[in-house]
Amino acid sequence: MSMMQHSAPIPAFHVYDTTLRDGSQQEGLTLSVADKLAVARLLDELGVTYIEGGWPGAVPRDTEFFDRAAAELELSTARLAAFGATRKAGVPVAEDAQVAALLASGAPTITLVAKSDLRHVHGALRTTGEENLAMVAETVAHLVGQGREVFVDVEHFFDGFGHDPDYTASVVAAAYDAGAEVVVLCDTNGGMLPHQITEIVEDLRARLTAAGHADARLGVHTHNDSGCAVANALTAVRAGITHIQGCVNGYGERTGNADLLTLLADLQLKMDLDLVPPETFAETTRIAHAIGEIVNMPVTPRAPYVGASAFAHKAGLHASAIRVDPDLYQHIDPRAIGNDMRMIISDMAGRASIELKGRELGFDLAGDPDLLTRLATTVKQREAVGYSYEAADASFELLLLDQLGEVPRYVEVESWRATSQQGRDGTLETEATVKLVGGAHGEQERKVAIAEGNGPVNALDLALRAALRDTFPMVDEFELQDFKVRILDAQHGTDATTRVLVRTSGRGLEFQTVGVGPNVIEASWEAIFDAYAYGLYKSGV
Repeated sequence: MSMMQHSAPIPAFHVYDTTLRDGSQQEGLTLSVADKLAVARLLDELGVTYIEGGWPGAVPRDTEFFDRAAAELELSTARLAAFGATRKAGVPVAEDAQVAALLASGAPTITLVAKSDLRHVHGALRTTGEENLAMVAETVAHLVGQGREVFVDVEHFFDGFGHDPDYTASVVAAAYDAGAEVVVLCDTNGGMLPHQITEIVEDLRARLTAAGHADARLGVHTHNDSGCAVANALTAVRAGITHIQGCVNGYGERTGNADLLTLLADLQLKMDLDLVPPETFAETTRIAHAIGEIVNMPVTPRAPYVGASAFAHKAGLHASAIRVDPDLYQHIDPRAIGNDMRMIISDMAGRASIELKGRELGFDLAGDPDLLTRLATTVKQREAVGYSYEAADASFELLLLDQLGEVPRYVEVESWRATSQQGRDGTLETEATVKLVGGAHGEQERKVAIAEGNGPVNALDLALRAALRDTFPMVDEFELQDFKVRILDAQHGTDATTRVLVRTSGRGLEFQTVGVGPNVIEASWEAIFDAYAYGLYKSGV
């Protein structure tokens, strides 16, 4: 099925994603054509109504996207929209090159951006209010005449309405008179507050009714400069708007656009709008993180609904209540959106937290109060000297296994060392030696490995991997993804205690381990050694 076709009827409420265009305005976010195609497929899987693909004719990469989408992009629920401007002032619409490019894109829906603030008409377009109205009306009519569904984003609408409501409302009316299906009210500067949105939408609706457009469909596009993007969009929906725009994970220029996933969850779970099927909705968290990986902007852990910390509980008092009823400290069932409750183990953890965390990891600890007490005490003691299990679930699981007497002992460490020296030519050479004793079946085979690396930590990692490789070849499938160092008592200067957090992935796993020591090398060794031990354990060795 080509992008010009869609199998599903257009619903009464539009969920319009603009990640591929407005989201890519974010500082540091750049999408290749392949990236855009991959994100579009995930958005279609999620079940959005429209996917705004970009600005063909103005951005070469977007022109290529629409060319490739025609052959490569099969959409089952969404329609593809092309974004562009009205005709230029003084240029006949049939002769405007960018309007022609919108038609050439093949997109069934075209979203035009139009000026609605008279100050921008005079200052940015350098034309008259009357010519701007003609630009809107003639471009909409031309595109509708070519068989396209046309939306109009009225830029700076809310600010313009505050300056000159009569003119701003006349731009909206002109778009409807020319055949626009939806006019989208844009808080382009992101400075509105919810009560202002309500007041202006209600005022506009009264003006449109008087002008013969009582049933006109309105949309909203909000930015987060005042921290109210999602709230403003929700209050617009309460005021009767049935078309929302936003970006996945709140991407966008400056402080971002309204987070479309938060909006979707709020509307579906809190306001009882049936926007996507439950089985699709349950994929939201996975899709959020998949898109985050594609655009190289990971989901922030504290993101509502889909963040790793969205349903994470730390305090012991919370844990005691959650053990009785998880809903006591959660506003929704996280499984509805594909997330999960998570217990954080820290020095605040009591026996209830430990029990719930054990259950999360697959251990039933409820019948062993002595073990729970020992674990809680051990966690508090270890965190007092610098360990942190909040972000190191793998290290906590190894600690739990140790308390259960089930911790795997693949090898014993005889010794390790790392040395660095600078040659006469200024080159820094680093070498590490690791000596291990043990094997896969309990034999006492001695392994010695020497490796050079880019610094002592890298050299130790390579030497440890080499010492393990003959007996445990799967270690080569694990890769250190992130390495974080924190000085815990900075007042001691270079003699300070150091904590190292290592994130490792491989064999379908991703996990974090922690090490603490009087120097960064010792702390790093502990975190890296535990990472390989945990990886082998989870691989069933």
